[in-house]
Amino acid sequence: MADMFKQRAKKLAAAQAPLAERMRPNAPENYLGQEHLTGPEGALRAVLDGVQGATVRNMILWGPPGTGKTTLARLIAEHSNMAFETLSATSSGVKDVRELLERARMRLGGDAKPTLVFIDEIHRFNKAQQDSLLQASEDGLITLIGATTENPSFEVNAALLSRCRVHVLKPLDEAALNALTDRALANGVHVKDVRADDEGRKALMRYAGGDARRLLSALESACDLLAPEPKDKRILTSQVLERAVGARMLRYDRAGDEHYDLASAMIKSVRGSDPHAAIYYALRMLAGGEDAKFVVRRLAILASEDIGNADPGALNLAASAIQVVNFIGLPEAEYTICQLAAYLALAPKSNSAAVARVAAHKVIRETGELPVPMNIRNAPTKMMKEMGMGKDYHYAHNYEGGFYPEALLPEQIKGARIYEPTDHGFEARLAKRLAELEQMIKDQSAS
Repeated sequence: MADMFKQRAKKLAAAQAPLAERMRPNAPENYLGQEHLTGPEGALRAVLDGVQGATVRNMILWGPPGTGKTTLARLIAEHSNMAFETLSATSSGVKDVRELLERARMRLGGDAKPTLVFIDEIHRFNKAQQDSLLQASEDGLITLIGATTENPSFEVNAALLSRCRVHVLKPLDEAALNALTDRALANGVHVKDVRADDEGRKALMRYAGGDARRLLSALESACDLLAPEPKDKRILTSQVLERAVGARMLRYDRAGDEHYDLASAMIKSVRGSDPHAAIYYALRMLAGGEDAKFVVRRLAILASEDIGNADPGALNLAASAIQVVNFIGLPEAEYTICQLAAYLALAPKSNSAAVARVAAHKVIRETGELPVPMNIRNAPTKMMKEMGMGKDYHYAHNYEGGFYPEALLPEQIKGARIYEPTDHGFEARLAKRLAELEQMIKDQSAS
């Protein structure tokens, strides 16, 4: 009797679960969007097909949210006849890990069933936690699948990473998202007879941004709005979707013209020293679903391209902002982006680094691979020194002011002008310093 009530409760709970949970595929052929992993020639196909001799190895699934990392791990466990255990790096402690490993030990000693441990956000596990799992894996107690949205090269313990195969999951393309939409409208949503018109479907694709969970959550909300309508009026339009998720989230296409228009507007607002406009356009992009990493990367480029040595601190702030955005994510990262945009907009401007880049490339194109002057070549061996390499090199620190006046460019382009500092901000000091050094070289040549 108790088992019957448990089964009934489980069935009712499943029916009330969010659409994204109800739509999880239970067979590899229903898994969408990662053909390079699960397709006929996919790296994980043999494991999913239960091919004899195909062994599940430790792996890291790296990809954006909503690309099917958890679902793929479940499918691997189910089709490999493994017990499936999960840990969340954000909520699981040492005790949870210890208890899980004990269950795996009992299971292996009882019915000899292996255990697959799936760790969501594995990059948030500390080194000690990662090491304990690594040891259990090496002892054959568990097989480990970690999921992360962050680059595992930087965020996962090197010892653990070296023992895992990294599989990259991609944002779902439009074909996969459309197939998922059709499947959900036919068999997933509680509101029946809903159909999407072309504009509604396009808006849904834009809003999802390659994230299946985001798509299904929006679709479920939109269908709930259509529930009171007569069956022939249940049409998912862009207007219905806007009501369901907020209009501000829909008028931005990350692959379309507005993506480039808003990015251009933010860049030109910083260049034009308008902090109000710079912050406005940055947050317009974020409100539309743009990746915060894209926004902060664009600002970091500006720090060198449009500010440069007029305020060297701008690049330091931009580099710090990239780290903060990667670490904390949205929405809190908006504070950092606003701070950076305001600082860059009000910083003194110089494009001398950008101009120098163009000038250097022009000289290289026009003159080719000119030989490095003999006196500043590397000469680590006796033979190279006998050939004259490094001869007459002047170690600058041995001279007054840490400078020896000599030309260091190849003879063919001696005197070429590549870096022309402005008189803006800190760069004015560099311009003065450059003029002094060049005058010393002229005086040395004349003497």
